[in-house]
Amino acid sequence: MLIGIDLGTTNSAVALWKDGKATLVPNALGALLTPSAVSVRADGTTLVGAAALDRMAAKDGATATSFKRFMGTDRKVRMGRKDLSAEELSALVLMALRDDVAAFTGERPTEAVITVPAYFNDRQRKATRRAGELAGLTVRRLINEPTAAALAFGLQDKAEREPFLVFDLGGGTFDVSIVEMFEGIVEVRASAGDNRLGGDDFNAALTTALRGRLDPESRLANIDGALAQALLLQAAERTKRVLSEAPEAEFGVTVDGERLTTRVTAGEFEAQTEGLIRRLRDPVVRALRDSQIDAASLSEVVLVGGATRMPVVRKAITRLFGRFPNSSVHPDHAVALGAAIQSGLIARDGGLEEIRITDVCPFTLGIETAERTARGMLQQGLFSPIIDRNTPVPVSRMGIYSTMSNNQKHIEVGIFQGEAREVSGNVRLGTLKVPVPPRPEGEVAIEVRFSYDSSGLLEVDVEVPATGAKHNLMIIDEEDRKSPADLEERRKALSALKRHPREDAVNEALLARAERCFEEFLGDARAIIGDRTLAFTAALDSQDPRRITDAAQDLTALLDTLEANSPL
Repeated sequence: MLIGIDLGTTNSAVALWKDGKATLVPNALGALLTPSAVSVRADGTTLVGAAALDRMAAKDGATATSFKRFMGTDRKVRMGRKDLSAEELSALVLMALRDDVAAFTGERPTEAVITVPAYFNDRQRKATRRAGELAGLTVRRLINEPTAAALAFGLQDKAEREPFLVFDLGGGTFDVSIVEMFEGIVEVRASAGDNRLGGDDFNAALTTALRGRLDPESRLANIDGALAQALLLQAAERTKRVLSEAPEAEFGVTVDGERLTTRVTAGEFEAQTEGLIRRLRDPVVRALRDSQIDAASLSEVVLVGGATRMPVVRKAITRLFGRFPNSSVHPDHAVALGAAIQSGLIARDGGLEEIRITDVCPFTLGIETAERTARGMLQQGLFSPIIDRNTPVPVSRMGIYSTMSNNQKHIEVGIFQGEAREVSGNVRLGTLKVPVPPRPEGEVAIEVRFSYDSSGLLEVDVEVPATGAKHNLMIIDEEDRKSPADLEERRKALSALKRHPREDAVNEALLARAERCFEEFLGDARAIIGDRTLAFTAALDSQDPRRITDAAQDLTALLDTLEANSPL
């Protein structure tokens, strides 16, 4: 059985595609959301979900929450006698969800589609996949959370939609995606996000603001620091929920049988979280800029994630876009429902045959390079992009590089993912050492081609034209190694993209036509043809399909007009 899972920072949910629709699966308590919390008692027994969350303030054990924020890192959490990683803790949550499905259907699921924040990098995605494997699930696909939410939103009425923005603010992460739906295609135009911004940060801000007022005599200092923090964060979560419905709320904790309380207004909460609200703007602007879509052109702003319930967030969104957002999909359920729809697509359910999803590369992919400074010094460790973020996938792009020293015998191609100018700020994916003939600096060039697909397969091809030598490196995850036939099929699909747009017959023909017309016309017409041809060749060099299409249409329209007005 194939299921869809929203593995969230604060809460997780599981759904399945059944009888032509996505259905959420309740847990043992009858709830559709399971807290992403794990607790270990002093006797070694483990609790997951609401039972674990209830034990956050207990003294006889350890409880972990918000561990999704540490996916892909070496950080461990001490749980009883063991140190557990974020992926191991996530696996326990996934096991609980798997067991809930087994209890609900009578069949134990073996495969899953798991959602991840759109801005998760390669390490974080691989850690999520490993968590699924530790839970006994074959992870068929990782799907970006806003893409899943867009599926749930779009399939309500299956209508075609102009570009809309999915604003996904969860407990620990923030994602923005711009999506368009037409002719059965769900096309992601751009994604951006902040993996360190979510509802947890609003809780922390409230705690920081109110602790001194709540406890002027420092009674909390007399108890364990972790326990005190857990009590305060639980109080902040309760207060935040009340402020979503009322103008004022109580913020209180109980310490050694004594109740400490204070009052806080919605206005105070808004003032304290002003910095967090400002941070919501940057990913929105980045996604709009990358997609080349104006905010006024968006048909909808769709809210996803439990943190979007906060009035302070909704007010900020309304101010930012100059309109009220769309809350027609359940903010806590949309991602899991979208994952279930994706599972139905993978299973080739008859009701979903017409739907296809196109996604984008969430991070820029490139290599490490060096440059000469104005004084002739060699500055190393610089990042040279080959595939820009938010490029539609699958995609293949090429860059040309040359040697930087005399008699250089090899070039080390360091492969990175990220946006930082220096590679030290990005994620290293691999390295390829390429022998080159020893010649004077700059005389030997290499062609580096990156080919990337929606599953995260990155194939790196390096050719040395001077010798004809070719080198190849595949950067894949653990699951790919188990299916060589599937991997070979994906490589063949990418190989069809491995040519420069200039080599495309249609583009070659258009360039030839433009050259002929340039020779035939004079004066202003010749100048315009030259300008449009230059714009088209620049678009071809950018290897951006949208830019190439637009430039080709402009050049073709010009040539059609000029030839139509010809005397003969």
